[in-house]
Amino acid sequence: MSHSIQFSTPSRTLHLPPTRLHPPLSSFSFRQFPLTSTFKHTSLRASSSPSPDSSSSSSLLHSPNGTPAVKSEERSSGIDVDTVTEAELKENGFRSTRRTKLICTIGPATCGFEQLEALAEGGMNVARLNMCHGTRDWHRDVIRSVRRLNEEKGFAVAIMMDTEGSEIHMGDLGGEASAKAEDGEVWTFTVRAFDASRPERTISVSYDGFAEDVRVGDELLVDGGMVRFDVIEKIGPDVKCLCTDPGLLLPRANLTFWRDGSLVRERNAMLPTISSKDWLDIDFGIAEGVDFIAVSFVKSAEVINHLKSYLAARPGGGDIGVIAKIESIDSLTNLEEIILASDGAMVARGDLGAQIPLEQVPAAQQRIVKVCRELNKPVIVASQLLESMIEYPTPTRAEVADVSEAVRQRSDALMLSGESAMGQFPDKALTVLRSVSLRIERWWREEKRYEATPLQAISSASSDKISEEICNSASKMANNLGVDAVFVYTKNGHMASLVSRCRPDCPIFAFTNTTSVRRRLNLQWGLIPFRLSFSEDMESNLNKTFSLLKSRGMIKSGDLVIAVSDMLQSIQVMNVP
Repeated sequence: MSHSIQFSTPSRTLHLPPTRLHPPLSSFSFRQFPLTSTFKHTSLRASSSPSPDSSSSSSLLHSPNGTPAVKSEERSSGIDVDTVTEAELKENGFRSTRRTKLICTIGPATCGFEQLEALAEGGMNVARLNMCHGTRDWHRDVIRSVRRLNEEKGFAVAIMMDTEGSEIHMGDLGGEASAKAEDGEVWTFTVRAFDASRPERTISVSYDGFAEDVRVGDELLVDGGMVRFDVIEKIGPDVKCLCTDPGLLLPRANLTFWRDGSLVRERNAMLPTISSKDWLDIDFGIAEGVDFIAVSFVKSAEVINHLKSYLAARPGGGDIGVIAKIESIDSLTNLEEIILASDGAMVARGDLGAQIPLEQVPAAQQRIVKVCRELNKPVIVASQLLESMIEYPTPTRAEVADVSEAVRQRSDALMLSGESAMGQFPDKALTVLRSVSLRIERWWREEKRYEATPLQAISSASSDKISEEICNSASKMANNLGVDAVFVYTKNGHMASLVSRCRPDCPIFAFTNTTSVRRRLNLQWGLIPFRLSFSEDMESNLNKTFSLLKSRGMIKSGDLVIAVSDMLQSIQVMNVP
């Protein structure tokens, strides 16, 4: 199918104010596609066959964080929108909106409906469920509370289910929420099961061969090194360990052990990535309609492809995104192929730091973020961002600097773990992430630190190449013209992700007609996802969108926007009438 680039005059010409057009439009060009016309209007379109599924239906618009559908006859009365985004747009304008997304792990401290609502109002975009903890009934209640929150309060909080994995873990601490290991204490790690209460300072281990594999003199790391022990004695199924670095022991924490300065990984390498329990949890996630499944300790792309095939074969499973957790040496070795196969990646720095030297973790994080950006996959920076706030109301200055660096690297999302799951100050921890993200993003814009190096081409099919070039060019135009927002009309979210990949200097309003796509877009940098039932007529779509958003005071006449669409593969630049 042939494609051509042409300029078209809309039936209603919208002229740009001369003061906003500093760079000459004639300098704008597409690679790989000849450009034979000169600019006379503010509409650019790549013509192609329309999408087969682009039928029109009644007009629906959801808020930036999602609301139930608004019927056509209700449009005159306005639309529902979450108070956080609406307030930011009304009070501070487009530039005030936060681009970096925030993920909160839900636990005993935050599982109530009012607590979840407080997190959503504080900026939570994704709620994470850690399947290492809690029963499936408990997780089901949380999922349904989040869905109710979205329906009743106007949010689009996505749900990420994190599998436990087959690595060596501690037990559940006999039902206790945590235990404190002090320097010099001797603890017993055992493979024995206890029918009654467990003895004091005794921890069960999930791996039956644990006592056989460890040796006296080995160093045992709990939860990526948050607590350290030296193995001092082995007695049958029991391993006596001396605490050398005190800290908090949490149920189901990961265990690794080192010998002569090297990680002992032979046994872990033999364990399956997805355990039998994980498969049951995955079936549970499909049934409950989670938006993402994060896979722990991914070793190769094969397991990701296997899981995606399994999901695609089950009703509703094809809508679930698969996130690869990069937390092992194998993950780093096969990084590119794993990320290419996945729908996103998580830099799980805690467990990763237990498998590689600590001084290598920052470089590994930067590499993972860079590869994800190049391959157009959202990337999450996780683990120990604000660890001190589990117990204290303010973070350390080093933690703030760490968060700032993740934002500066243009990560898609930051994640709280224990800080929000069982910490004493989950709301304050989220506020810190939000305020630091906003400040660093503002600094970045003030310094005009646009990336000088162009992103590599990732598309192969002709139609995908055109979409990629349109998004690259639209983002460049947005920066050069100083537009207020980029509007993206997309059915599967791909066009919006391509714009997000370019990290333009303005927010991206992503309009999609699918609820599940709208929630998944809430993970990606800079995207404010709406739900809108649209047609192939871009002028009609824009006029309808302008009317609905203006009625809420979210945009105003004179605002300059760029609109792109994956239905007609077009770019339009215009002022809001």
